[in-house]
Amino acid sequence: MNAKENLLRAIRRDGPAWVPNRMEAVRMLGSPVCERPGAAALDAFGVRWSFEQGAEGGTFPAHDGHTIRDLARWREQITIPDVDALDWGPTVEAARQIDRDELLVCAFVEMGLFERSYLLLGMEEALMAFLAEPELMEQLIGAVADYKIRLIERFHEAAGLDMVWYGDDWGTQANLFMPPAAWRRIIKPHTRRIYDCIKRCGAIVNQHSCGLIESIFADMVEMGADMWNPCQPCNDLAWLKRRYGGRIAFCGGIDSQFVLARPGATADEVRKEVRRRIDELAAGGGYIAAPSHSVPYDKELLAAMNDEIATYGRQVYAPRPRGDSN
Repeated sequence: MNAKENLLRAIRRDGPAWVPNRMEAVRMLGSPVCERPGAAALDAFGVRWSFEQGAEGGTFPAHDGHTIRDLARWREQITIPDVDALDWGPTVEAARQIDRDELLVCAFVEMGLFERSYLLLGMEEALMAFLAEPELMEQLIGAVADYKIRLIERFHEAAGLDMVWYGDDWGTQANLFMPPAAWRRIIKPHTRRIYDCIKRCGAIVNQHSCGLIESIFADMVEMGADMWNPCQPCNDLAWLKRRYGGRIAFCGGIDSQFVLARPGATADEVRKEVRRRIDELAAGGGYIAAPSHSVPYDKELLAAMNDEIATYGRQVYAPRPRGDSN
C-alpha cells in the first residue's frame, strides 16, 4: 500500500495501515484567480490588500480597502472574476506532471463565502449585515457562490481534481462569527451548493474552517463534507470524533498554540500531544495527523512531531497478539 492508498483509506475510514502525516500524498494546485495577492495590491475582486513583513501570510486586507460601500447597490459595486477568460494553461501543465498513481490532485480554493463577504464589505459592516439585512446578504452570498461553483468546475476541467480544499473560517476561538441561525440561513444553503458541485466532480470535500464550530458541525457533516481541517483544539475534538467519526475524517488537531508554537515547549511535550490526538481521533481510521494551524515551528519540535507520527501512528493500527486486550 502506498501513501496515496493509505491516505484514501484514512479519509474513508477503511482500514489504513498508518496514520498519515499531514497531506503526505496530495499535490495542491492553485488557480489563476488572485484571491489573496502576495504583495500590497488588489485582488481579483478589486479589494485592496496591504503587506507587512513578518505578518502571517504577509498580506492582509487593507483598512478601508473593501469595494461595496452600499449593500443595497452591491450589484453595481462588485467585480466578479470571469474564470473562463483566464489562462488555465499553467494549471493544466502542472496537473499533467503529477504522478496520479502516487498523489491526489487537490484544488486550493480559498476565501470562501463568509470570508469573501467581509473582504467585500469590511468586517464590521458584513457582521451587521448578516443580522440586519439578511435578504440582501443572501443575494450577495448567492452570487459569490455562483462564482465559486464555476471556479471549481473550470478547475476540474483543467486538472481532473481528486479533492478540493475549500477554505472559509466560520469561527473565532470563542464562538462563531455570527449566530448559528444566521449561518444556517445565509451561509449553509450556498455552501451546500458548493459541496454538491465538488461531489459532481467526483472529488473529496476537504473543508477548512478555523475556530470553534461545534454548534454547526452537524450541519457540515449533513451537507457532505468528507473531511475537516485544521481541527483546532478550542473544539472538543474527542467528543466530535465520538459523535461524528463514522461520517467525517479529521485532519489536524496537534495543538499549535499551546504546544508546538509555545515558547519553551519541549520535544517530549510534542510527542505527548501527538499521542493524545492519535488516541482521540484515529480509532477506526478517519484521522490525518497535522498541526492545528500553519505557522512556522521550531525544527526540533517538528522533527519530534514527525517521528512520533511515524512511530506511534503505525503502532495504533498494528495487529495485536491474540489475547492482548491492552
